[in-house]
Amino acid sequence: MSQIPLFGGALPVWADVLIGVLLVISGFLSLTGALGLVRIREFFTRMHPLALASTLAVWCLGAALVLFFSLTYQTLVLRAWLVVVFMAITVPVTVVLLARAALFRRRAAGEDGLPPTFAGPAPRLVPAPVVEKEADPAD
Repeated sequence: MSQIPLFGGALPVWADVLIGVLLVISGFLSLTGALGLVRIREFFTRMHPLALASTLAVWCLGAALVLFFSLTYQTLVLRAWLVVVFMAITVPVTVVLLARAALFRRRAAGEDGLPPTFAGPAPRLVPAPVVEKEADPAD
């Protein structure tokens, strides 16, 4: 049992183990997201593992904090979930905004192979060549 001198209590061994496992999982997920950021070269592919790993890491950290403080104060302490909820809302929104900004920059640069806009294909800067129809021999 670990002693908590500030509060004068001790956590059960199962709680120490569970909190430790949650913290190790959180650290592993953060490391995985950081490695994905370094190893993956393409911007759109790089965003996905980083967003998922950081969000899951924060969830594990929040669960460990709620468990620790709830057992320490011997009442349900949910203040740590405010950080989790904030991250769960802001991370996906940030990823979408970053993806849209990168897509806009690539369209403005004239890159090929990008998905079309909602308004239809992007206007060409150079007019398309005119193809003349051949005369129909039946006429």
